[in-house]
Amino acid sequence: MKKLILIVSLFSTVFLTDHVALAQSSFTSKVIGVGVVVADLERSLDFYVNGIGMVKTGSFRINDDFGKRSGLTNGVPVEVTILKLENSPEATDWKLMSFGKKAPYPKSKFIQDDTGMQYITINVKALQPIIDRLTRMKVPFLGNTPTPLTDKTHFVFVQDPDGTFIELIGPLQ
Repeated sequence: MKKLILIVSLFSTVFLTDHVALAQSSFTSKVIGVGVVVADLERSLDFYVNGIGMVKTGSFRINDDFGKRSGLTNGVPVEVTILKLENSPEATDWKLMSFGKKAPYPKSKFIQDDTGMQYITINVKALQPIIDRLTRMKVPFLGNTPTPLTDKTHFVFVQDPDGTFIELIGPLQ
């Protein structure tokens, strides 16, 4: 009986490890780039760079031809600005682009008000500097934030200018 359990256990470990390795080997990067369409690029850059503390790491242009051929924009050219939490290859690309118009529906008040990507989570070393910057920018804080999660960790909840919810998690200092 012990031999059977050992064989089944060994087979399961090899089988599961093989499938996990296959799933992970399907990708050339462990980073997901996120494209965010905003109404006002300068306002959003101000929020993310001067409020949240992201850094601008680059930009690129999608021309009308590529936009049409790729299916991205149906021929509308657009400039994409890349932001990251830090300037490193391992950091997620937060790609902002604007077509100069607001969404045709009202901004969500809660994450359950719409479908699709509703919020991002950013873990920080210290919340207070971000709270201070966002307060100076008159960004409203949602709920009763900062909300304690543990003895040392707090949760702050805000929205960017277009309504994307931002969870900030970390110690106050």
